[in-house]
Amino acid sequence: MVSMEQMRTCCRNVEIREHVRLDAYTTLRVGGEADGFAEPENEAQLSSLFRAARETATPVLLLGNGSNTLVRDGGFRGLAIHLGKRFAAVEVRGDSVSAQAGALLSTLARTARDACLTGLEFAQGIPGTVGGGVFMNAGAYGGELGAHIVSVRVLDGEEIRDVPAADMAFSYRHSRAMEEGWVILGALFRLEAGDGAAIDAAMRDYAARRKEKQPLEFPSAGSFFKRPAGHFAGQLIEEAGLKGKAVGGAQVSEKHAGFLINRGGATAADFLALKELVQEEVYRRFGVRLEPEVRIVGEKA
Repeated sequence: MVSMEQMRTCCRNVEIREHVRLDAYTTLRVGGEADGFAEPENEAQLSSLFRAARETATPVLLLGNGSNTLVRDGGFRGLAIHLGKRFAAVEVRGDSVSAQAGALLSTLARTARDACLTGLEFAQGIPGTVGGGVFMNAGAYGGELGAHIVSVRVLDGEEIRDVPAADMAFSYRHSRAMEEGWVILGALFRLEAGDGAAIDAAMRDYAARRKEKQPLEFPSAGSFFKRPAGHFAGQLIEEAGLKGKAVGGAQVSEKHAGFLINRGGATAADFLALKELVQEEVYRRFGVRLEPEVRIVGEKA
């Protein structure tokens, strides 16, 4: 267990709490305790936390909405930094929208709609934040965030800087931030003027399609596996006869086989066992290795 006393000594401008359960900060609703937990309110506080973590050799787990993260039941031995409502400003600037990392993608999409700016309708139902979405170049219904980004504000070591989109190496579920270990602080999106009613109609259509096809009534991490080349993960899982397959409280959704859901009382161990079962059966049947899109962190119980 990592002591937080040194962190507090090095970082007096941010409250650091101890022994905070992380299940409330992930959409799967599983996960053990973090040794330390902080919610910075601005870039200066966030920078000081990372500086203190380097000086004390404290591992850091950065969380937004936790929609793409599975924390093991043994928790995280280090400092969890949550970028939430305190780090979530969204501002319209002419035909552009600036958003901090903790802003929900749904909020970003609605803000653009309210300003009659089109381009981000697809993002209204993605259950993540701007930070996580930019980091992995999130997308849906043929759209990707990277296609609309002008620049990304990052913490690069000790330096905060704005990186042009052309230098972010955006591709399918990938950005340069993954390679460099950059912390996303925010992004600037350039959009086009559009008709507010048409934008709203498109967003309503996407929402209806999601509700029809996805198990939104249960905790999940969205699509649990990456899309394998030439295939769709959900289709392979369904064709392997795994719809409804459960381990403890974790289950392959009966509505969409690409989703692993928490039916109630699931543990991280349940999800990991189900993940492995799905991977093994799909490989046995089709020779395709499914890779998790969900980030798996922390210690076994």
